[in-house]
Amino acid sequence: MNHAPVPADFLPLERGVDAPEPLHAGASQARRAWRRLVANRPALASLLVLLALLAAAIAGPWLWRVDPAAQQLGQASLAPSLTRRALLVADTEPPAACGDGGGLRVCGNAHTVAVRLAWDAVADAHAYRVYRHELAPRDAHDLGVPLAELGAGAAPAFEDRVGLEARRYVYSVAALDASGTMRVTGTLALAVEQAIPWSAARRLGLVDASERARIGSQLRLPAHPLGTDYLGRDLLARALHGARTSLFVGFAAPLACTLLGLAWGGVAGYAGGRLDDALMRVADFVVALPFLLFMILLRVAFGIAPGESGVAPLLLAMVLLGWPAPARLVRAQVLALRSQPYVQAARLFGAGTPWLLARHMTPNVLGVLLVSLSFAIPSAIFTEAFLSFIGLGVVPPVPSWGSMCNDGIRAMFAHPHELVVPAVLISVTVLAFNVLGDGLHDALDERGDTR
Repeated sequence: MNHAPVPADFLPLERGVDAPEPLHAGASQARRAWRRLVANRPALASLLVLLALLAAAIAGPWLWRVDPAAQQLGQASLAPSLTRRALLVADTEPPAACGDGGGLRVCGNAHTVAVRLAWDAVADAHAYRVYRHELAPRDAHDLGVPLAELGAGAAPAFEDRVGLEARRYVYSVAALDASGTMRVTGTLALAVEQAIPWSAARRLGLVDASERARIGSQLRLPAHPLGTDYLGRDLLARALHGARTSLFVGFAAPLACTLLGLAWGGVAGYAGGRLDDALMRVADFVVALPFLLFMILLRVAFGIAPGESGVAPLLLAMVLLGWPAPARLVRAQVLALRSQPYVQAARLFGAGTPWLLARHMTPNVLGVLLVSLSFAIPSAIFTEAFLSFIGLGVVPPVPSWGSMCNDGIRAMFAHPHELVVPAVLISVTVLAFNVLGDGLHDALDERGDTR
């Protein structure tokens, strides 16, 4: 039954368990956006992946203390492994007995440091050619890679030290007569054992000067969880150090673009009139500049020679040519906000331009800028990878994911892990940022919240 209000109805509510706590509007909106983001499982998973990548880039090089530029040519292009053993051999081995007769034969042990071959001389031979194949030759025109051509006066022997790996090889020797006709005189299939020279083992700290008696024994090599590249450099170390370079460029350039665009677009949208037209015509001019040409000109201006890394001109080019996009976005938002009733009311109450920009304009634009930034970061990472791939960004020995892809493309078919490792890191990072950007867009959209 309704009754007229009495003074007791207007008594202040005692603070207790059921009393609602006053919430700041901005804090309440941020909490609702965070709840929506957490409820979005793909976006949350992407956020966790990105945090893991950042943690690996920051702490990884401290935990995995391997020099990313250290070359071990005897362990080039190794597949990913945690345990690997190698035969310890002397830097200069004495001549090994090869025996007499029997056609093409191996002298001593066949290992990745050297494979010594000998064969019987052919009476009418004017020269010999030595070939190496990874498969059994099908005919005389399929003998593999030519390693050397020896004159008739040379000893019928050859030592192979070219890019040997622990795998099966088929060697062939062909004799050439006076007319140049080639005739295969010997074929030998053998398994090459992984080995490491004494000097390389000393550099790695696997042996000391008093352990020469261990030559000929097996040593346990350092682990390479992601394998090595064509120069024997550890891919895990290069991926961790490369993450610092790629993520630094990916975060620094978009953040600087966003801050510059926020100032430029905010002033243009709030001021309006001729100043707005002038500022936007400058932005249109910057958009028309070709990025690659501008990048090359900056490298020349910075004195970056061919084959040298140019992170500074890369960042400067991305910032100078990338700010118009966020500037236009901010200008459009400010143009829509400055005519809102609460902005007009604040102006009537005497609020100045700095207060309006700081209190009303910037907070309402940050959500849109945050979503834009989440999409700009993967674009910057991909741009750095592309420029490093074509030699205009980061070049060896400085590691980055793009330069690692450039190195890995050389051995894409023989050793795909050299290309797969950096390509997967770039793909996962770009995909995670894109999914997170979609999640942020949905989380910051108050119109889609029915709770």
